[in-house]
Amino acid sequence: MSTVGLWNIAGEEPDRVAAVAPDGTQLSYAELAARADSYGRGWQAEGLEPGDAIVLMLPNGTDLLAAYFAAIETGLYVVTANWHLVGPELAHIIEDSGAKVFVAHERFADTATDAAARSGLSSKARFAVGEIPGFQDLQRLGAAEPADRPDVRTTGSPMLYTSGTTGRPKGVRRPLSGEDPDDVPAASGHFFGLFGLKPHDGHVHLCGSPMYHTAVLNFVAISVQLGHTAVLMDRWEPEEMLELIERHSVTHTHMVPTQFRRLLDLPADVRERYDVSSLRAAVHGAAPCPPEVKRAMLGWWGPVVTEYYAATEGGGTVIGAEDWVRKPGSVGLPWPGSVVKVLGEDGSELPGGEVGTVYMRMGRSTFEYHQDKAKTERARVGNLFTLGDVGYLDDDGYLYLCDRKNDMIISGGVNVYPAEIENVLVVHPEVADVAVFGIPHADRGEQIKAVVQPRVGACADDALVSDILAFAAERLAKFKLPRSVDFVDELPRDPNGKLYKRTLRDPYWSDRENAI
Repeated sequence: MSTVGLWNIAGEEPDRVAAVAPDGTQLSYAELAARADSYGRGWQAEGLEPGDAIVLMLPNGTDLLAAYFAAIETGLYVVTANWHLVGPELAHIIEDSGAKVFVAHERFADTATDAAARSGLSSKARFAVGEIPGFQDLQRLGAAEPADRPDVRTTGSPMLYTSGTTGRPKGVRRPLSGEDPDDVPAASGHFFGLFGLKPHDGHVHLCGSPMYHTAVLNFVAISVQLGHTAVLMDRWEPEEMLELIERHSVTHTHMVPTQFRRLLDLPADVRERYDVSSLRAAVHGAAPCPPEVKRAMLGWWGPVVTEYYAATEGGGTVIGAEDWVRKPGSVGLPWPGSVVKVLGEDGSELPGGEVGTVYMRMGRSTFEYHQDKAKTERARVGNLFTLGDVGYLDDDGYLYLCDRKNDMIISGGVNVYPAEIENVLVVHPEVADVAVFGIPHADRGEQIKAVVQPRVGACADDALVSDILAFAAERLAKFKLPRSVDFVDELPRDPNGKLYKRTLRDPYWSDRENAI
């Protein structure tokens, strides 16, 4: 069997290319391992121990990759923060995770400085790629230490933040395994095997989405661990993606349906200009893919388009192109080792074809929502957990999703949680009540709409809309901002205060449902 694992490959094939940075600079396995070792030694010299957490706010690049592997090598929890967040949002993640170290890129200096100040991090705990006043230079980390592996080596873990109905993001935290970081978990190879990908085998992975996303980070990290070269894009552009596929003979990539749409929008002569025949797996998830879009991609790229349904918390399904053609609309069969069941309101398992709540489990893997025991317990029935998605299994065991979480908006493959936006808008001085939900959008799948009940005496006009949006922009990341605001005299609530949001949302979706 081919050698796997960053440090093992660095020992046997030091010059093998591990990553290609967005500017085209290549980083060998030996160079990546050495940088990870240096950062790991430096953080241990600063007193970090296994089980501590670090937060990274870095764009796609080799700095993020080296810092990630440094954490994985030294038993740290590593949080990759969404760099669209604003200061208060980022400060919450730093505080909630108990981060001992915060690393930011100078591109995000204003947000990083604000968040670090709000969370009370000392200058010794702040590191920068580039120059940020009050932050130490990440490149110098560990330089004063002996050029060797860190003294304490044990496998760390990603700790990804996923929002919930409370509107505050929660970290998905798994117990550390205590394993040797040179030993690549067999599950990594098995997971990639779902998509026909093997260790080495000439594979090249193209990463076009931000690595703060769970799946995107996993695909890059596992690719490197299995001896694949990872080609990193800073900002995704459709024609640039095609050019990189051809230039690097890319074999696999991870995408969302919005990217499919934008590729298909390219003029035919542009699409035909590039050779994409090296592709073996174009894996997509994160949001529903309209059947017409998927059929068009299959017609262009061939049967390499593979879909999966999964969660940060673990477990999922997968369906290849040939199966999807037979069962359009399905998200597939459970992964080996994964359990997927559809349960009724009473927790009993439902027969094929009957709609209920989708529950999953991945092997014996466990997790908890960090500092939120109640949310952890609400998501479980026995050893199964749910995201709140609704669907059914057909008689062959293929999963079909009928709805997503009750209120979650998926815009361009990104999950947006209305409660968080509502909690901000409702404190505007002219807002008495507010509801936020997703409405159809041809390119992004959904876009965010806010329906506002103004305070008595407020003038519900365009000026108030502008003021509400400006108020939100100071407190929320750009991708969470409503794209439109409507006014109503009173929101539909029952006597106990429960909001009947579907009465507001359903009219926007009725035409689409009738067309299906």
